[in-house]
Amino acid sequence: MPSDIARRAVIHCFGGPEVIEIEDVVLPPPGQGEVRMRSTAIGLNFIDAYHRSGLYPIELPSGLGVEAAGVVEAVGEGVSDFAAGDRVCTFGPQRGAYATARNIAASALLKTPESISDELAAAALLKGCTVEFLVERCAQVQPGEHVLVHAAAGGVGLMLVQWLKAVGAHVIGTVSTEEKAALARQAGADHVVLYGNEEVAPKVRDLTGGKGVRVSFDGVGKDTWAASLDSVARRGLIVSYGNASGPVTGVALGQLAVKGSLFVTRPGLYDYYRNSAERAAGSARMFEMLDKDAISVSIGQRYPLSNIVQAHTDLEARKTVGSTILLP
Repeated sequence: MPSDIARRAVIHCFGGPEVIEIEDVVLPPPGQGEVRMRSTAIGLNFIDAYHRSGLYPIELPSGLGVEAAGVVEAVGEGVSDFAAGDRVCTFGPQRGAYATARNIAASALLKTPESISDELAAAALLKGCTVEFLVERCAQVQPGEHVLVHAAAGGVGLMLVQWLKAVGAHVIGTVSTEEKAALARQAGADHVVLYGNEEVAPKVRDLTGGKGVRVSFDGVGKDTWAASLDSVARRGLIVSYGNASGPVTGVALGQLAVKGSLFVTRPGLYDYYRNSAERAAGSARMFEMLDKDAISVSIGQRYPLSNIVQAHTDLEARKTVGSTILLP
């Protein structure tokens, strides 16, 4: 395929995985402040499904995907930080990562460290930076604190468990199967609760001497909201960062007082990576954690880009473990 022809995934309406279409496009030369990036590995994330379904409204038609790694093929006017041949990666916020190549703002790119493979960058960057800000800047977890991680065997969940253990926290994870429980334990979880076999909150209270956890990291949403409310200690924090089971709605603020003057936040990645300084510092911290093996990334699935509908179907059915990448 000529270098000015790219294949990409697009949506023209909101809906299930079946609304995703693959099309070929002719790429113009990169414009002012842009580079032409050829993708070698693409990350699959729940935010992509939120964009596709309309849970997070976007303008249509639209490309999908925010995370990818690859190589710079050409640079536009005004670009001085990158050159053809540079290995780069991105975690958005610009969409369109589901593509063999695209023009992208240079400001959205990071240089991929020599020690990090393209597949690892595509599997780790968005999730790793998400975990960095959740643990270190949002919840500010301290050594010795008890924390709860819902969906502890998912892509973000496994990284959360590892990062939290690296900073000295006591980690309780929730999972759906024995297989996923084993993965969470391997990542370092001190205790794992199979939510289909026992009630989460009573078990968490039992494991913490009745006090509850200081922080609940909840990427599941609707199905785990009540368990988070009942698991968090007095003046504790619920970090609701995802909607895998659907969004949390109809929150009664009075419950927060009844449950112990709780705090709740619904943080967004790009509010914590708002400028170049935050992006540089946060991503450097994440790559440092990878380099010293404080966190590792398990790539549980690889799909060809052409099989993107199946990839989204499996993701939403919770059939995936660890991180998932698409291969152009």
